[in-house]
Amino acid sequence: MAKKKKVSYGAYAVVTGAGSGIGRAFSLEIARRGGQVVCSDINPASAAETVAMIEAIGGKAWAVACDVCSLDDVQALADTAAAKLESPVDLVINNAGIGVGGKQIGEYPIEDWHAAMNVNLWGVIHGCHVFAPLLRTLGRGGILNVASTASFAAAPTMGPYNVTKAAVLSLTETLSAELGATSIRVTALCPTFVKTNIIKSGRIEEKASNMASSLMASVGMSADKVARISLDGLDRGRLYVLPQIDARIVWRIKRWMPSSYTWGSGVALRMLERANAS
Repeated sequence: MAKKKKVSYGAYAVVTGAGSGIGRAFSLEIARRGGQVVCSDINPASAAETVAMIEAIGGKAWAVACDVCSLDDVQALADTAAAKLESPVDLVINNAGIGVGGKQIGEYPIEDWHAAMNVNLWGVIHGCHVFAPLLRTLGRGGILNVASTASFAAAPTMGPYNVTKAAVLSLTETLSAELGATSIRVTALCPTFVKTNIIKSGRIEEKASNMASSLMASVGMSADKVARISLDGLDRGRLYVLPQIDARIVWRIKRWMPSSYTWGSGVALRMLERANAS
């Protein structure tokens, strides 16, 4: 089979967390680009809704229940994709994740740490572990891992989320290095606020959730636009996709002035605490 010029066009794709938010947006955008999509989600009804939306625009898609915390589930997902798609999987979007925030380290129940690690990190590890060898054998394709600006920003009161997303970024960089001499492209998506339901459905303290929801509503980018920018970045071979200007600003400040950045973050936290106490 001839090598495609652009990974995201005419793809045979697997998307995790495809039942809503960025995962749904990726699934629809891949379908618009002529691809077939296996839409996986822990909630099969939500995945089926995404499939119905794809079919309504003339695309081909299948819904698969998958808990990315389970390696067996992810392996079964790969087996189902191989059976359903008309060609081997050549695009994988490791998107499934949960939000955790609003407390300082030492205040989080340890269960919140485990939940974040299981979904945000192990889910991506499982996806890369299962699908990277398949793409190596195929000799082409792409893997896009959804990280976050939190992967390098390390904002206070977001410890479990920051830690897991930083690990996803490191995993993506490692995979990119390992596949650097091949035709397989690897990208880390690092957005700030995206208009999805991750805040309301996550393990986030109420005040922090309300504040984040307000910011998301006012400055958040649509999931559809994030998906388009991300897939274009993957096609261009970009390791990092930072779709919003605030993400790019934070990226530069953190690297040019790391101590000043963390000091400023601490000052901002103290000011917020005083404001909430008054």
